[in-house]
Amino acid sequence: MSNHDDFDFEHSPGIPAPLPPGEHIVWQGSPDKWQLASHAFHMRKIVVYFLLLLGVHYLSIMHAHSNGQETSVSFATTLGLSALGLGILATLAWLTAKVTIYTVTNRRILIRFGVALQITINLPFSQIKGADMRVGKGGFGDIPLQLKETRNVNYFVLWPHVRPWCFSQPQPMLRSIPNVEQVAGLIATVASQSPDVVTSQSTAPAQTNRHAKAQLMQSEAL
Repeated sequence: MSNHDDFDFEHSPGIPAPLPPGEHIVWQGSPDKWQLASHAFHMRKIVVYFLLLLGVHYLSIMHAHSNGQETSVSFATTLGLSALGLGILATLAWLTAKVTIYTVTNRRILIRFGVALQITINLPFSQIKGADMRVGKGGFGDIPLQLKETRNVNYFVLWPHVRPWCFSQPQPMLRSIPNVEQVAGLIATVASQSPDVVTSQSTAPAQTNRHAKAQLMQSEAL
């Protein structure tokens, strides 16, 4: 069995190169695999779809048998294909969560992602103009980041670590992370103290309600 590490090129997990003097990690985390499967890969909706499909197929088979007819595709085949599709989707969600690392330092946010090809996107606080927060059940949630410049940010390359449906101005997103309110507060505090950022006003987390999106930061920079 090979002991090869796919990330042996990294200086440390999620960090492609040594941090410059004066920069240090304040938080690291990864998406929760079940939350990612549910919200990014829409596993729940797809499970419901396959259950409906199986139900319709079963009823059609019963109707055909009652009329002495035979069906071209057996129920077992449909069940097997449905299970295969769900298995592939669940595996993709698991792999995505496994390889992804979100890193917050005192100067920037880094997102390491990619199942086949690993990429690390570097987001200095000086290039982030704001952020939102979405909180779900169990304290899991997302933190989309609003950038000053998005020309070099590709929505489809970043997916699923990007705010849904924001194609024209992609917003990189820390997705399906636990204790999202605590992490958002930490980012706000660190950003306000970053030596690369001069804010026009105080940066602080806003009041948030569960299941609702709230404005997290309101300043010229994050």
